[in-house]
Amino acid sequence: MFNNATIRIALRALAKNKMRAGLTVLGVVIGIAAVTAMVSVGMSASALVQGEFENLGTNVIVVIPGNEQSRGGVRRQVQSLTPDDSRALAEECPSVLAATPMVFASAPAVYGNCNWTARETYGVDQNFLTVRNWQMRLGDFFTERDVASASKVCVIGQTVVKNLFQTANPVGQTIRVRNIPFEVIGVLETKGANMVGDDQDDVLVMPFSTVRKRLQGSNFDTVNIIMASARSTTLMKSAENEMRSLLLDRHKIALGQPADFEVANTTEIANTFGIITGTLTLMLSAIAGISLVVGGVGIMNIMLVSVTERTREIGIRMAVGARSSDILRQFLVESVVLSIIGGAIGIALGVGASVGLTTLINAVTAGRPWPIIVSVPAAVVALGFSAGVGIIFGYYPAWRASRLDPIDALRYE
Repeated sequence: MFNNATIRIALRALAKNKMRAGLTVLGVVIGIAAVTAMVSVGMSASALVQGEFENLGTNVIVVIPGNEQSRGGVRRQVQSLTPDDSRALAEECPSVLAATPMVFASAPAVYGNCNWTARETYGVDQNFLTVRNWQMRLGDFFTERDVASASKVCVIGQTVVKNLFQTANPVGQTIRVRNIPFEVIGVLETKGANMVGDDQDDVLVMPFSTVRKRLQGSNFDTVNIIMASARSTTLMKSAENEMRSLLLDRHKIALGQPADFEVANTTEIANTFGIITGTLTLMLSAIAGISLVVGGVGIMNIMLVSVTERTREIGIRMAVGARSSDILRQFLVESVVLSIIGGAIGIALGVGASVGLTTLINAVTAGRPWPIIVSVPAAVVALGFSAGVGIIFGYYPAWRASRLDPIDALRYE
């Protein structure tokens, strides 16, 4: 469609008015840069949210006790979940990979002259690492035997290691929690801060039976929550339905009666966050795309001025044999070249802006750092869109130039 001669003529025409050409593409540059930056930052936000939920565990489903209304009208939590419920979920639900009960406590840990209260102290069973998708850095996790015997053992996170042991190897050492000695048998791998800035490595983990018996002094066979892991993301809904059905049966809750527990699927929450971030990204990109339309109008305006200024040139070319289609192609090429140059510059600026914005966000906010993502598909689409802007907004001036009468054009002063 566009031969080399047409392209050379178009480039020479643009080169004669560099300043005007530069100002013309400015709107396209701003539009493409804004769209590229917004899409990339939006993808970073979405990746951060998804990473947070993946960091929570592998396809996690959480079971929490329900609420009941007391005589005074105050709603309180029902202590309805037991370790046997957790065991049954893992053994009798085909879609469930593993499950662990959890009980919570808070107490300072002492080692030598150092004292530290972990942000989270909780008791779990031997399946905790599988459910939370957590690895061990040093030592071992406690076993089913440790849980059954309420052994005085614990596993700690990296933050607890730094505050109690500094550079010493904590495995095999003894810490005191509420004046009770606990052997440190392992250190968890680093998880880092979560999305809201809470340190996930500031954790002290023990067998749930140990927390109940030795820290809480309780003989009640109940737990605060149960965390379960589905075998795959596609089985999340099946696992949730199986778990709900089994617990209703175990708790002898008749059909139609309110359950004394609630099941929360973290994948649905993650998907909701993904929809929110995706919608915001689309909305911001649409707003940024308005400047592309403005840039296209600028191209049309300048090309119409160019046609008027070069009316005599058009008449000469047509007088020596140029066809209307040749004139149409020439001005269309000029418009497309302007928009593609603007698109290329805009993509470069957009990539730089997205990296800069992400770096700035990480510098001024706490929590897990935003990943730096450059959306290649967005850049490619933006470049193609910029070429489309040139064709759409450049077609009318080019068509108008091609429809000029050669004799009238030669007479134009």
